[in-house]
Amino acid sequence: MNRRPRLYADAVKSKDPNYSNYEDMKIDWNSTEPYEVIKKVGSGKYSEVFEGMDNRTDTKVIIKILRPVKVNRYNREIKILQNLQGGPNIIPLLDIVKDPLTKTPSLVFEYVNNTHFRTLFPKLSDFEARFYLYELLKALDYSHSNGIMHRDVKPQNVMIDHEKRKLRLIDWGLAEFYKPGTNYNVGVASRYFKGPELLVDDEYYDYSLDSWSIGAMMGGMIFHKDPFFHGWNNYDQLLKIAKILGTKELIEYVEKYKIEMEPELRKELTRNNPRPLTRLITKENRHLLSIEAFDLFTKFLRYDPADRILPFEAMAHEYFAPVRRMYEQIADNEVEEAAPWTETGLIILNNSIKDSE
Repeated sequence: MNRRPRLYADAVKSKDPNYSNYEDMKIDWNSTEPYEVIKKVGSGKYSEVFEGMDNRTDTKVIIKILRPVKVNRYNREIKILQNLQGGPNIIPLLDIVKDPLTKTPSLVFEYVNNTHFRTLFPKLSDFEARFYLYELLKALDYSHSNGIMHRDVKPQNVMIDHEKRKLRLIDWGLAEFYKPGTNYNVGVASRYFKGPELLVDDEYYDYSLDSWSIGAMMGGMIFHKDPFFHGWNNYDQLLKIAKILGTKELIEYVEKYKIEMEPELRKELTRNNPRPLTRLITKENRHLLSIEAFDLFTKFLRYDPADRILPFEAMAHEYFAPVRRMYEQIADNEVEEAAPWTETGLIILNNSIKDSE
């Protein structure tokens, strides 16, 4: 079966051959001398992350110190970051450095004064939730239009400076170039945000994997349910998804693409019927759960990747009409830059938030 996304299927093919060739790329490493590590702010399987200082400009930066891995792995991340440099809401890569003594490589990024999502999300107004989701979609549509899947969308990888209303999509370490007909590693994304294709070992996925992850993140945000799908392992994760969304469309998806499921898992799944999402409405989240929110949410969370709404399509959804109107106002008031974090933009954005309350 010919499986191609509706949008950007040949984005990489349309580029120069070197665009996606990270295996042969030569990296010009700069010195670590200008940078000072201040404190550790995070760590992962492949890196440790520190708040730092660029002593030349006396500005804060983020320094991602890479753990020893295959050279190709950080070559890919660097190549992708360079290809996406300057894109909307993509974290800017400021420098590529290597310690002269230890030969340890590090990536230097823009610093974002982030508010942790567990603190921020429960406080968001309806308009703010729409705005930040729209900003995330802008980053992903730009990435997809350049032939790149992020493959690890989750709240921890979305930095938000709430005072400046600035969002940045970070951690492109699992990102990959999309080429039609390629089978990809299913061991990507974090469990709570894994699309069903990863959980049933469907290796022929595409950009729509990121759409599922956005949907799961949106669910946590608007339902105040963190995480929205809370499985204890990959097997249980699929069961938790089926408990809410039902099994009929899941079975149709695996049969359509002739995907083999473990007999025990399939037997377990037959017991689940869809759960009405209205049962998740509470006094605390009711203000976030408009008809448009329900509609967009369910369009992200389709079992069949071919049926999922993509970021470009989602940005045109009625849910984001207030955000689009805000951007039109900003564009009318600012000639140079239609951005909410400019002075006039912040005034208009804050007025939009007040008007929606």
